[in-house]
Amino acid sequence: MTVQVVTDSSSRLPAELRDRWRIREVPLHILLDDADLRDGVDAIPEDIHKRHATTAAATPADLSAVYQQALADSDGDGVVAVHISSGLSGTYRLAERVAVDFGGAVRVVDSKSTAMGTGFAVLTAAEAASAGGDLDAVTKAAAAAVDRTHAYMVVQRLDNLRRSGRIGGAKAWLGTALALKPLLHIEDGKLVLAQRIRTAKGALAALIDQICAVVGERPAALAVHHVGNHDGAQELAAELSERLPGCDPAIVTPLGPVLAVHVGAGALAVCLQLAE
Repeated sequence: MTVQVVTDSSSRLPAELRDRWRIREVPLHILLDDADLRDGVDAIPEDIHKRHATTAAATPADLSAVYQQALADSDGDGVVAVHISSGLSGTYRLAERVAVDFGGAVRVVDSKSTAMGTGFAVLTAAEAASAGGDLDAVTKAAAAAVDRTHAYMVVQRLDNLRRSGRIGGAKAWLGTALALKPLLHIEDGKLVLAQRIRTAKGALAALIDQICAVVGERPAALAVHHVGNHDGAQELAAELSERLPGCDPAIVTPLGPVLAVHVGAGALAVCLQLAE
């Protein structure tokens, strides 16, 4: 058989890609009132980002069950699990602990990102496994992909960021900002402020300029995510295609309910993976 690849629901991999590469997904959780909702499994209100919901990591039981299934399907070749950044969720640390029970047959990689920032590393691992790579080779491929990945985001409202506490150094400016449309960046696995911008148009322009500066003349895989802003995401993807003709068209998907809880309505994000 071949090494099997696992991720979590934050990766935002389109279903057709998960199916093509036989990638298993462990659900993250949303806590709403007295309900514990599993992302990708249970029905979650579309306006979850407008409610006073919180999020939680994947559970050890879910991680263990999926790893066990994947290991069985690998016929002993092993499992590589690529998870949401340890700086954004407790999932990676829990996954490390669960992996110990499998005696080295399960390797866990910190994507240091989320959404397709994680997803691109997952796909790289799956491609390496499909090519016949052993457990070491697939793990190294995923880790190398992490180093080529970048993610940026523009949010329209600050309320969710204030509640979430997921952005580093935010207290100094979140409390006094009025119409601020911050450009955020995932740096060393944490969500940080890249630029403070006053208008949505200016923030979007800064986002596009930043992506173009990072990509330069190199080929790159691109993904555009949104929270209830499909038209804005399509326009952003079209602008990137025009500015970066050497790249394939961006994958466009919702950011998903877990991440939407933290960034709020209208958010737009771009994840990219530079070619080797």
